[in-house]
Amino acid sequence: MTGRWIPYRHRKAGITCIALALVLNAPVVLGLDVRDVRLWRAPDHTRIVFDLSAPASHKLIQLNNPDRIVVDISDTTLRAKLADVPLENTPIRRIRSGVRAGDDLRVVLDMQSPVKPRSFVLRANEQRGDRLVLDLYDSAREEAAPSVKKSVQTSSRRDIVIAIDAGHGGEDPGALGPGGLREKHVVMGISNRLKAMVEREPGFKPYMVRTGDYYLGHKKRRDLAHDAQADLFVSIHADAFTSPKAKGSSVYTLSQRGASSTFARYLAKRENAADLVGGVSLNDKDDLLAQVLYDMSMSHTLDASLGLGARVLDRMDRISKLHKRQVEQAAFLVLKSPDIPSILVETGFISNPEEARLLRTAEYQEKMARAIHGGIKSWFLDYPPADTLIAWQKQSGPREYVIARGDTLSEIAQRFNVTVSSLRTHNSLPSNTIRIGQKLIIPTS
Repeated sequence: MTGRWIPYRHRKAGITCIALALVLNAPVVLGLDVRDVRLWRAPDHTRIVFDLSAPASHKLIQLNNPDRIVVDISDTTLRAKLADVPLENTPIRRIRSGVRAGDDLRVVLDMQSPVKPRSFVLRANEQRGDRLVLDLYDSAREEAAPSVKKSVQTSSRRDIVIAIDAGHGGEDPGALGPGGLREKHVVMGISNRLKAMVEREPGFKPYMVRTGDYYLGHKKRRDLAHDAQADLFVSIHADAFTSPKAKGSSVYTLSQRGASSTFARYLAKRENAADLVGGVSLNDKDDLLAQVLYDMSMSHTLDASLGLGARVLDRMDRISKLHKRQVEQAAFLVLKSPDIPSILVETGFISNPEEARLLRTAEYQEKMARAIHGGIKSWFLDYPPADTLIAWQKQSGPREYVIARGDTLSEIAQRFNVTVSSLRTHNSLPSNTIRIGQKLIIPTS
């Protein structure tokens, strides 16, 4: 063996430098952490989300006698407290954990009723890190899922059903505003107020698409409205943009050809991306829907959506600045119901500090709900479905109308296709002044 002799102390330093260089250049593989475990209960399933420090591989196992769901997560350490996960009103009796094969995390769910499990991973995005999602679908329901059907008093006097969809929910908070304000909470507040107003309106019935803080995919929302035999689908949202200066309320309908503006295209892309939060494929091929979208019924539905959206936009103009003065159109997945007029209402920009401050308050949420309700009511009083109580009343000649907040005599005259003077004559009104709760007789012409 030949070569120059190197003193041991220099050889030792060289070995240290080489080892250090290898460590710096080689990828560092460290164990993963489960940082948090979150749970939401929906009417037909339970969702558990494991927040991870990085992507992880996992295995899902279902065991019987007794019923258990086992999740093995490779090379992972549990940092969250399972005892803090709320299990009330869920099919889960207990959640426990252990270590398997040295470094793997095993989470065991002891079940008190049977479920059908599904798991998938979600990669990190601008709002959340990497996640492992476990959905437990109820196999047997003690009660049938509540549904609102069109209430029929006679064959031609049913209620008009309004499907109210509070956007986002669960682990999908929607847009985030100042001070931790979340879109999903704002729109649920407005939706609940709208529901109460529709309930008080004779001839109308509300149906809440999302009844609590849980996630629903866009297709599921449409399907629920269809199952409820809704006459209108209205999805409530609170806008967001990269600039805090953007402001104003908007109304959107579906577009078959393309977005009506660059911002409408941007908004549709952002809202549609919510399905990625729930692990829903955006590439589902629905041949039946594709056919229906281009037939005459879809054209009629879109026309009704545009007309109804314009009524809502007009009412919103009275309480807030409008982002656009006309109904916009874009390819919103949640609006793709071929047989139900559908609108998406952006109640304001939650990313704008001034509008976020308003949207946070119960008073403004009430005003916004009243504006949406007023637009919906105005449209259906003019164009009621043929088999409804409202249509029957409209065809039956003179009827009684109770003045609601925001009504004017000229609007009532226009709504019932009569003149202001005939309204004043039939009701002996000395002027155009009316008051809330006052009863008016609507003449036949």
